[in-house]
Amino acid sequence: MLALSGPPTSTEYLPIRVAEAEGYFTEEGLAVTVKTTRAESGAAEALAQGQADIVATTLEAVLRFGLRASSQAPRLVFGLTAAPPVALLVGAPHAGTVRSIEDLSALRVGVTTPGAPEHAWFGWLLARAGVSVAQVRVTSLGGRGLIAAIDSGEVHVALVQEPMATQLLGQGRAKLLADFRTPRAAAATLGAATVNAAVFARADRRPPDRALSALVRALRKAEQRIQTAEAKELAGRLPTRVVGGDSEEFEARLAASRTLYLPDGVVSADQVQQTIAIIRAHTPLPQSVRIPRPEEMLQIKPPTAR
Repeated sequence: MLALSGPPTSTEYLPIRVAEAEGYFTEEGLAVTVKTTRAESGAAEALAQGQADIVATTLEAVLRFGLRASSQAPRLVFGLTAAPPVALLVGAPHAGTVRSIEDLSALRVGVTTPGAPEHAWFGWLLARAGVSVAQVRVTSLGGRGLIAAIDSGEVHVALVQEPMATQLLGQGRAKLLADFRTPRAAAATLGAATVNAAVFARADRRPPDRALSALVRALRKAEQRIQTAEAKELAGRLPTRVVGGDSEEFEARLAASRTLYLPDGVVSADQVQQTIAIIRAHTPLPQSVRIPRPEEMLQIKPPTAR
């Protein structure tokens, strides 16, 4: 069982959807049942409760909701994304006055939902610029409300998810202030490489190395498929709930996904350590949680490509 964070249309977990739809798991001799959970926390809890052998969720969710005992310490099998696929955009009405992160003090910042994963990354970005979250006015507006607020100037800046961020920039409706949409962009923005979404196993219920190696190969095939597939062709293979109701929107999501993933799914101990620092700075983890050493989380070595 592979528990997968929702929603089904998420670009961060698209490689798993593609691997399932294209039969890559089966090609590698794996019988993988994919179950979608409503949020990152649901997948992490499924791992902690032994309801799934592996899960695809964020490192933050695994640390907050997936640890019940030291014996259950998570093992990172395959890295998906460096950061949440969002960009911090300045709406066109304020493009002349907001030029840097330092300008955000006392300004209105729009977000889609409260408590979304990108909030931790935004908080770290503010801290690097000497600005605290308490100094900005964060407003949750929902997806459509956020775009309307950017266009009207109701908010000065907003954390906008892909592919909408790219669309707003391409249409001249916003200016880029900080970018988390690719591993390279996230590292430049944060000053260090990080990891956000990944595939995890439990130390005490870890599948055999042979199975994990096969899983990694299947996911690498899926990411290669995403790089080259035509949107219409791939949409015909994927379930409707993954494609969504709009073919043009799926084409935009697919285009954004082609630069989204960590190369070969490889993650370093430094990436894990930096991300844990970002998570801790945003909201302290419970004192009862034992944070594994990054080296412990990476005991699984990725296989070499065939």
